[in-house]
Amino acid sequence: MSFYDLSAKLNNGKEKKLSDFKGKVLLIVNTASECGFTPQYQGLQEIYDRYKDRGFEVLGFPCNQFGHQEPGTDKDIQSFCQLNYGVTFPIFAKVDVNGENAHPVFQFLKSEKGGLLGDGIKWNFTKFLVDVEGNVVDRYAPQTIPVRIAGDIEKLLPT
Repeated sequence: MSFYDLSAKLNNGKEKKLSDFKGKVLLIVNTASECGFTPQYQGLQEIYDRYKDRGFEVLGFPCNQFGHQEPGTDKDIQSFCQLNYGVTFPIFAKVDVNGENAHPVFQFLKSEKGGLLGDGIKWNFTKFLVDVEGNVVDRYAPQTIPVRIAGDIEKLLPT
């Protein structure tokens, strides 16, 4: 199975094939609206704005598994992201990233790039960088602010 064989539900309920992102560099992030790292939405939006015209996408996956810091509905989450951070990148439906109900996207990402806790995701705002061919090239800790990933993104962008 490849990354592009997967799909996920957007927060509007529509299924999105990840193959629609073929040829783009992706930063995939498990997000939460009531977390100490929530202000990273601003940095994610900034790097999205900087690189989106060069073949880059940020994909946000809200998750309520860490301290119940994403309690809202998908509609609440979308509204929060737009009103507070001006988010225009895709936000998906809320998912689990760990455990037996972990979404297949995160099962794949974790199997490709383990972290400090083995395959498990430690907290909100863990980030995975995926190249234009669907390869998971790096994983970043929650405390890694988005601007620190910019150089890695630039190296992968199509010329």
